[in-house]
Amino acid sequence: MSEARERVREHLLTHSVKRGDFVLKSGRHSSWFIDSKQTICAPEIMLDVANEVLGVLPSDVSALGGLTMGADGLSFITAGVASTKGRELRAFSVRKEVKDHGAGGRIAGSLLANDRVVITEDTVTRGTSLVEAANVVRDYGATVVGLLALVDRGGTVAAMAEKEGWPFFAIFSAPDLGFTYEGV
Repeated sequence: MSEARERVREHLLTHSVKRGDFVLKSGRHSSWFIDSKQTICAPEIMLDVANEVLGVLPSDVSALGGLTMGADGLSFITAGVASTKGRELRAFSVRKEVKDHGAGGRIAGSLLANDRVVITEDTVTRGTSLVEAANVVRDYGATVVGLLALVDRGGTVAAMAEKEGWPFFAIFSAPDLGFTYEGV
């Protein structure tokens, strides 16, 4: 494991992982929860997070984003860091519902219909947010070429993504953080 990857892992364990009794989005209970935004948005580690994401992004990807709020931090810091390395990546958010004023729609930010897109999320268990965002992006006219999460706590997203023809990239898995997959 690289030093940067180990720093991100340690930051996640120290600042993002919580132990106790938590109710997940699915309604199931879990003995651990991870608020990855505590790591993604922390100035002392965000460059390492973005570089880890850039390390797995296919070279032909031109945009990244996903369902707001879970995707926003990861997409925006990665696009920002990419620009300092001469790689132009657009970043966008998918709203949870259609905006009924202004330009409307569900896409906010920079996305073009001809973009090749990786859909992002901070933490996934089942991957439903990734799929919802991918469908919105596909309907917009862009091409979804993969799904990516900083942390995969469920262990089932890769199989679900494969059925759609998308590769799934997880920077960290539940076992990487010392937990078993939640599975759904």
